[in-house]
Amino acid sequence: METDGSTLIQPIVENQLDDGNHERFSHIVLEGFTPKGSEELIPVGNSVVEGMINGTAVKALCGKLWVPGRDPGKYPICPTCIEVAESKGWKIPGR
Repeated sequence: METDGSTLIQPIVENQLDDGNHERFSHIVLEGFTPKGSEELIPVGNSVVEGMINGTAVKALCGKLWVPGRDPGKYPICPTCIEVAESKGWKIPGR
């Protein structure tokens, strides 16, 4: 924090968005879940499709935050996303 004499000034820190290329990985995004005994999907964040259409950021299981825009089929799946998904006992898409 900075001070201008009598007032504390807190800097504004914005989330840093990646362009989705710096790692050259496809990432796993948890868009929602279906509770046991239900057929309804409960959303937990922006979907990848919504991100591509509206330009909104999505968050991968590994913590990467970015606006999707490239074909994920062209890149290998992020090892950290795989590790997180496997630790939860989830099936990994495309594997």
